[in-house]
Amino acid sequence: MNFWFSQEHLIGQNKFGFFFSQREAVESIIYLYEVAKAKDKYELMKFDSSERVSTGMFDETWTRYVVKMATGAGKTKVMALTLVWSYFHKKYEANSTLSKDFLVIAPNIIVLNRLRKDFDGLKMFFEEPFIPDNGFQDKDWKNDFQLTLHIQDELKPITESGNIFLTNVHRVFFNEDPEQSFETTFLGVKPKSDADTSKGLDLGKVMRSDKIKDLVVLNDEAHHIHDKSLAWFKNIEDISNKLKLKNGNGISLQADYSATPKHNNGAIFVQTICDYPLVEAIKQNVVKSPVLPDEASRQKIHEKDSSNFIERYRDYIHLGYLEWEQQYEELKILKTPILFVMTMSTKEADEAAAFLETSYPVMKGAVLTIHTNNSGEIKEAASGKKDKEELEKLRKAADDIDKDRSPYKAVVSVLMLREGWDVRNVSTIVGLRPFGADSKILPEQTIGRGLRKMFSLDMPEKLVVVGTPAFLEFVESLKTEGVEFQYSAMGKGSKGKSPIIIEVDNDNPDKDMDKLDIPIPQMSPRFYREFKNLELIDVSNFKNEKVPLKKFSTDELKEIVFNNIDGEFSHKTVFKNTQPDYRNVIGFFTSVILKDSRLVSGFDILYPKVESFIKYKLFNIEVELSDPQTMRNLSEIHPKEILKTTFKNAIDELTVTDKGTAEVKNYISLKLTKPKIAENQQYIVPKKSVFNKIIGDNDFELEMAGFLESRFIDVISFAKNTIGEGGLNFKIEYQAENGNIREYYPDFFVKTSDTTFFILETKGREDLDDIRKIKRLASWCKDTNAAQSQYTYTPVYVKQEKWDEIKKDIKSFADVIKIFKVTE
Repeated sequence: MNFWFSQEHLIGQNKFGFFFSQREAVESIIYLYEVAKAKDKYELMKFDSSERVSTGMFDETWTRYVVKMATGAGKTKVMALTLVWSYFHKKYEANSTLSKDFLVIAPNIIVLNRLRKDFDGLKMFFEEPFIPDNGFQDKDWKNDFQLTLHIQDELKPITESGNIFLTNVHRVFFNEDPEQSFETTFLGVKPKSDADTSKGLDLGKVMRSDKIKDLVVLNDEAHHIHDKSLAWFKNIEDISNKLKLKNGNGISLQADYSATPKHNNGAIFVQTICDYPLVEAIKQNVVKSPVLPDEASRQKIHEKDSSNFIERYRDYIHLGYLEWEQQYEELKILKTPILFVMTMSTKEADEAAAFLETSYPVMKGAVLTIHTNNSGEIKEAASGKKDKEELEKLRKAADDIDKDRSPYKAVVSVLMLREGWDVRNVSTIVGLRPFGADSKILPEQTIGRGLRKMFSLDMPEKLVVVGTPAFLEFVESLKTEGVEFQYSAMGKGSKGKSPIIIEVDNDNPDKDMDKLDIPIPQMSPRFYREFKNLELIDVSNFKNEKVPLKKFSTDELKEIVFNNIDGEFSHKTVFKNTQPDYRNVIGFFTSVILKDSRLVSGFDILYPKVESFIKYKLFNIEVELSDPQTMRNLSEIHPKEILKTTFKNAIDELTVTDKGTAEVKNYISLKLTKPKIAENQQYIVPKKSVFNKIIGDNDFELEMAGFLESRFIDVISFAKNTIGEGGLNFKIEYQAENGNIREYYPDFFVKTSDTTFFILETKGREDLDDIRKIKRLASWCKDTNAAQSQYTYTPVYVKQEKWDEIKKDIKSFADVIKIFKVTE
């Protein structure tokens, strides 16, 4: 977990981090299994605070945990984290009861195909930071991760090094070949009442064979799995019983993952160990935020008194189209947003699809119609050539619908398809049907397939939901779970709700791109860390303040609260008849110091130095490290602060090096900048920039952009430095006030002649790091001008307080330079 959650990760040039929800889920699993050892219903019930759970509510006799995570919160990654933890626990820990063999179950063929994309070649595990590099904590992690992937009936030789059996739930245990139909081919076969009776050689037989000594079961979309009378339960129970005869333990662990692990009566599965609800996912920007029409917009549209379906619901369909059209015009260069229309019958679905294609030219040939029954499953039909062609179309649509250049722009169905259709590009939902309690459809499921985000976590996105009053009332029932909806004006003339795209304005015939381009030098870094210098730290030379050793009472010694070195709560240790192991405490402080200094290695070098410092230098007397009084003193803020600052200063002095010079590696051309997706916000449409839009991180930046565009005639061109996925991402390294090496992103680039350029920074409230950034910007410009003679680069630093005083008198950019030019 230290590797997963305590270190910075990069995928390509982009930073990567697991979501809070993913960390919470896998840490809950690991804590309950390894620390609390809650491996049966009796131990799990100790964590029941409701006092409403009884042993009779647990059907299984093996360890089963259920993880409840909102749609789009990343259940697949939690599944993968669970798998990796179990694998290495079995490999590296003596007497581990976990496994290197995994049965990964999908509820239908679409979910299986989605999982297959991640599991094929184990690429997800190696392309993302699931597995540490070889050498981390002296183990060969990547070399040791040797798993064989078996998909459905494509069984390969069973290997002792580990196996993943990825399969549809309906094909794990039963070897039957039903008549092909929409339902059986597209969503999978529902087990028959006698399906738990073995009828032939299948994967279930392998699960029961001597080749499998232990097993971890991972269920995706596990709300299907809730009844002990179902064939799946009887078969897993049988496999567990067979394993119990071999190892005495049965199945090592069953972990189920679902957004809605609920019984038909709405009760959550009692095995649920963590809950990441939709309200949290929305607030933390993990999924799209639903937006509904405001009251004024609702009053403009009405359901007509007509037996003709289109005449009756035309207002709602047209409003959904207008909202989608705004999104499409903004995003089409990168993504194809999808309009999803839900009707009450297949006949209405056909009529709605025909209306879209005939009324809106952009929809011609781009509407996918899916016939489902009232529970969201593909409607059965007799097998035949036409039906087989339709099945193949639907199978291909499952892959094509979410491509950046999807051939579809709208999907019409009786119901938003259930799990498996994890479509990221749905941007607008139009609901033309009411739902009731007898529908067995949850409000979250009606919008769930549209919640997944198109873009990165840092980009807020909206899901527009429109429809009949009955439909919106049903969706708004999510308020009882704490979900807060946004309400907005909709229709013609309303503000767009999708992210905006900032791109090079190549299609603008009025712009001379060569004239507007600005060459941005990429310089070699001046500041870097020399990790090997940690060995040179000499504790005996430290001139730190000595802390008086406090004497604590017996009761005070029983509870030690450990905050981290920044004063935030880390953990609490309560001592009864045991004493703390001082080595663990010193290890904790060593890890915190390394993390604070952004060092990924050096624990073995630093640990003995921290140990020596605490023993001989931290307190006013030499201490015995195993003495509880010493451990109790270390939970106080004053000694921890001295420990932090003393080692931080020593590390920075030895590891942060300024070369004193830099050289130009190459130049960045603004014309080659990749499109940037930005939050929907105010922007200006510039004539003096290679970009189609100029945004500001705040009102001051946007005001400055307006002056550069319209007020200053001596500015030939300018550009805003955009950060994140896509964009320019120009940065300069600098040493922050706390000694760490950080990255600084200047605000604007300004061109006043073919050879004269300015790097302009705006600032409202200034802090100590801002001063360091500007000094580094000045040295960067000086180094750049010294390293080449073709161009000159000058730093400009505009403080808002001064700007507000004099802006009415500033006539040109030359005036700005005179007042705000940075001089070393």
